[in-house]
Order: sequence, then C-alpha cells, then structure tokens
Amino acid sequence: MPIYEYRCNNCRKKVAVLILNRSDQAPVCSHCGSNELTRLFSRFAAPKSEEARLESMADPSKWGDVDEDNPASMAKFMKKMGKEFGDELGEDFEQEVESAVEEASKGEDGSPDTFPPDL
Repeated sequence: MPIYEYRCNNCRKKVAVLILNRSDQAPVCSHCGSNELTRLFSRFAAPKSEEARLESMADPSKWGDVDEDNPASMAKFMKKMGKEFGDELGEDFEQEVESAVEEASKGEDGSPDTFPPDL
C-alpha cells in the first residue's frame, strides 16, 4: 500500500495520502479540504519503529562533526535529527531552527552570559 505525497495548490502544505486502490477518489488536502493537489516525487522510506529511530540517533558516529559552539553546525545537526522524526516535529520545525540560529548568532539565545549580572 503506497503512500503518496502531494502539495496542495490552495494552502501550499505537503500532504501524505495512503492509496488503497487505484479506483479510489481523488486525494484531498487534510489541511484545507481542497482537491487541487500536485503529486510530489518522494524518496522510498522503509518504516522504522520509534525505538529504532532513537537508537540510531543515540549513536555518536551518526552525528558527524557537530560543534556545539557553532550555530550553523548545530542547525545542520538539528535538521538531520528533524528528518528522522519526519512530520512529528511539525511543519515549521526547520523555520524554528533557522530562527534559533539567527538569534544565537546575534547573542539573543538566552545563554547565561546574555542575562543581566544581577540574575
């Protein structure tokens, strides 16, 4: 049973649709209800259990050259981890990571050295 990905032409969000048989009705956007969808080409994915995903992320050899003091390096790492969780982290996850990188590069990350001395 294939799962096809579509982009809604109305709300521009990505939707995954399970196709049980070819004679089913046209797919509908789960966000806005529109049937104006464009099919996307997506990678083949083998389903993994949550335990297997967490286990693979716990392996430090999969982390690459992560420099926790470098916002760009951390952003790359977080995006990689985000892909492991797929849509579970929300559609705006990558935007949130980019926003955090911008704040960190400006010194607005809330780290202890940015607080007033009396705190």
